Amino acid sequence: MEFRPCIDIHNGHVKQIVGGSLRDAGDTAQENFVAERGAAYYAGLYRDAGIRGGHVILLNAADSPQYAATKRQALSALEAYPGGLQAGGGITPETAGEFLEAGASHVIVTSFVFRQGRIDYQRLEQMRDAVGKERLVLDLSCRKTGDGYRVVTDRWQRETQERVEEPLLERLSGYCDEFLIHAVDVEGKAEGIEEGLASLLGAWGGKPMTYAGGVHSYEDLELLKKLGRNRLNVTIGSALDLFGGVLSWEKVSEMCKSD
Repeated sequence: MEFRPCIDIHNGHVKQIVGGSLRDAGDTAQENFVAERGAAYYAGLYRDAGIRGGHVILLNAADSPQYAATKRQALSALEAYPGGLQAGGGITPETAGEFLEAGASHVIVTSFVFRQGRIDYQRLEQMRDAVGKERLVLDLSCRKTGDGYRVVTDRWQRETQERVEEPLLERLSGYCDEFLIHAVDVEGKAEGIEEGLASLLGAWGGKPMTYAGGVHSYEDLELLKKLGRNRLNVTIGSALDLFGGVLSWEKVSEMCKSD
């Protein structure tokens, strides 16, 4: 298990939000924390601590009036820590190059490779060919339904027909380097992890995966390590002391390094 920090940017500010609350209309979200410092500050902290593989997420849609400010913050973080962070949020084959050139190690993609609720493999191949399999992370963030965990797209506002399960993970692993998977139902609530999802992901373990959602105590971290069979990386947002929470980001990093 590795600690993979996050820098979520909305309306030009580093924020922690309740995941399911994000709305394109009016660029609104339920906020847990709004930082006074810019994204480059947090990137510098992670750089100086030698923590790699974190992600910078642009939470505004590309057609939002707030997108330009959010993008400037994202690029500043990537430039502050070249090769140390991944970038995601509305990225397409046409826009991916700018983020990679700014310093992103990988680009994270969800919505572009989905059409009408299904994975569009032609688009997925287009994205893979544009950036290279070794620089592509697929975001399979999901919501629990009556028949398993279904992928949600468009900043978690649209539920798809694709279920996060071993056959899908096996198939998609041929197109990417890693997976990022948010448990959307618990994301930003700091009320405990999605145990069923953690167990499912840990049982597969075929590619590096980063789990996000609900970690709010050191006990949660130990439980995630157990359920994920020490195969899952973890990102923590609202519960970290950096974002107004109670968990020391430095202690979290050390715990993830230990066996």
